[in-house]
Amino acid sequence: MFPEYRELISRLKAENPRFASQFEKHNVLDQKIINMEKGVEPTSHDAIERLKREKLAIKDELYAMLKSASA
Repeated sequence: MFPEYRELISRLKAENPRFASQFEKHNVLDQKIINMEKGVEPTSHDAIERLKREKLAIKDELYAMLKSASA
């Protein structure tokens, strides 16, 4: 996610607790969605879609933090 910001991501994860928390939450949701789509975790289509929307909202927030920090 955001390879062009790799160094900034590392710095923000160390310096910004909110960024670090949201980054981890995004990764957890991503893995959960993958497991649900593969059938590893029981689910419904609606549950997957809800998690995808939540993950996208977090990604948008992370991107906004990255843009702000790089300015």
